[in-house]
Amino acid sequence: MNRKQKRLLIRILTAAALLVGLIFVPAEGPVRFLLYLVPYLIIGHDVLRKAWNGIRNRQVFDECFLMTAATLGAFALALTGGGDYTEAVAVMLFYQIGEWFQSYAVGRSRQSIGQLMDIRPDYANLEIGGQLERVDPEEVEPGAVIVVRPGEKIPIDGVVIEGTSALDTAALTGESLPRDIAPGGEVLSGCTNLSGVLRIRTTRAFGESTASRILDLVENASSRKSRSEAFISRFARIYTPVVCWSALALAVLPPLARLLLGLAPAWGVWIYRALTFLVISCPCALVISIPLSFFAGIGGASSAGVLVKGSNFLEALSRTACVVFDKTGTLTRGEFSVTGTAHAAVPEKTLLEYAALAESASSHPISRSVRAAWGGQIRENRVREIREISGQGVTAVVDGRPVAAGNRRLMDVLGIPCPPGEETGTALHVALDGRYAGQILLGDQAKPTAAEAVRALKTVGVRETVMLTGDTETAARQIAADLGIGRVYSGLLPGDKVTRVEALLTELPAGSTLAFVGDGINDAPVLSRADIGVAMGAMGSDAAIEAADVVLMDDDPLKLVKAVRIARKCMGIVRQNIVFAIGIKVLCLLLSAVGLADMWLAIFADVGVMVLAVLNAIRALFVKRL
Repeated sequence: MNRKQKRLLIRILTAAALLVGLIFVPAEGPVRFLLYLVPYLIIGHDVLRKAWNGIRNRQVFDECFLMTAATLGAFALALTGGGDYTEAVAVMLFYQIGEWFQSYAVGRSRQSIGQLMDIRPDYANLEIGGQLERVDPEEVEPGAVIVVRPGEKIPIDGVVIEGTSALDTAALTGESLPRDIAPGGEVLSGCTNLSGVLRIRTTRAFGESTASRILDLVENASSRKSRSEAFISRFARIYTPVVCWSALALAVLPPLARLLLGLAPAWGVWIYRALTFLVISCPCALVISIPLSFFAGIGGASSAGVLVKGSNFLEALSRTACVVFDKTGTLTRGEFSVTGTAHAAVPEKTLLEYAALAESASSHPISRSVRAAWGGQIRENRVREIREISGQGVTAVVDGRPVAAGNRRLMDVLGIPCPPGEETGTALHVALDGRYAGQILLGDQAKPTAAEAVRALKTVGVRETVMLTGDTETAARQIAADLGIGRVYSGLLPGDKVTRVEALLTELPAGSTLAFVGDGINDAPVLSRADIGVAMGAMGSDAAIEAADVVLMDDDPLKLVKAVRIARKCMGIVRQNIVFAIGIKVLCLLLSAVGLADMWLAIFADVGVMVLAVLNAIRALFVKRL
């Protein structure tokens, strides 16, 4: 508990002890009133002050005003002999108990999230002139050398220049399996060094590093409110004034009607009912539990390696009916390997050599695979005039000879005829001196959990899975068949993927959403166009964190299933709280209006419902068993 919670708890215990003790004090009249006023002021002075400030600021209708009006009215009835002081103090006491419980629950949920997302480093060991100096991570510039000892967190993104170790990435990915790291490997802030000493050259400033960006996303997620939260805010603004005026009408109109009918007005009876009506009507359960449910859901997802940028995206994810996947790097490993050649007009070694040199400036997985298959040393003086054509391939001049390497579209653009038909797998067509030289065949394997993820999505209510890829139709259909994906569209450029997603959006049932899952780098336009953009394996990727609405911090497609389950569990809790809170309050308000509910039932309808709703909301924080 923090200091404020401890002080409130002391006030609650003191007021409760005085209230119990006063039951045995045989005082009457003004003395009894003054005795009961002591615990009332101890427990309710801050509520009275907030209500008065609200009246002064012309923001009258809130829960503090409702509690103040109800309890002061109960005191007035007790003074006239028509009520009980115990009820007046008990209403304020139990209201404060509910407030304390809500504050404690939110604090614990924040603490749990803080522990699970404990990635903010406290210091960095900066190497200066061969000596280590412990400094604030914000003081470390890009390009500086830092040292991370076993057990310490990596404070800033960088590249290992000396040392080998294993890294605990659980705070980022939610996975417990350590990751081995060696010189030349990239490391991300927030990971914990488990074994060896690492010397790291930083590549970013502290504020731009992975840990800082993730924490900023989680902390600011509450600013993007869901439709449910917006509804509750609008509902409370209208609901509170309405119930206040309704309570006033309940206190005044029935007695006046009785006077007109020649009956005794029974002012005390109707005022007591109106005060009970006020206590019951307090909207605390809705106003507190709905945002808390989303907060807990986002925090629980973060602990599982799923970053959700706002409760609006969590709500949209819960309504996902169609999931569209990019292929390479999302469903497949993205690690192509050369499986052979076909239609070669030159020796295989020559074909690989010229293709590798032409692709020497590209970072595409296919390019890396061709260079690895050739195995020779890339000499930049052999290559010039490299031109990369998006979605088609590259052209270059190698040893003075024009070379083109790419897909069939590139050959068509260059007017070079290709052999008919397609081989199984991905084909890299190569042209030399303006003539077709052959094709290099490459294969890309599906990730181990990809097929299971596609099946699991159907079990959580996703109606259709679609795959979009720039790969050949033969390779794309083979992967789709292996994974059980319903529809596949191949040979697409980045702009074609956006067009295809827009067409799929028109096919969705009303109220459903479409999620696109990509690697977050080449798919930024389509990530932004989908209802929910999901970046997979985006640990440290700027493009992913910026473009996506949901970020899966590792390469496991099953994390998407977990994200959907978390979203649907959270929305289930939100709906339960809305129905429960409104249903109980409407029932108790009706009972109060006809005189079948007293102040003790009102306390349950207010504080009891709020406590139960908060307890239910906290369930969204726990997602490990999903």
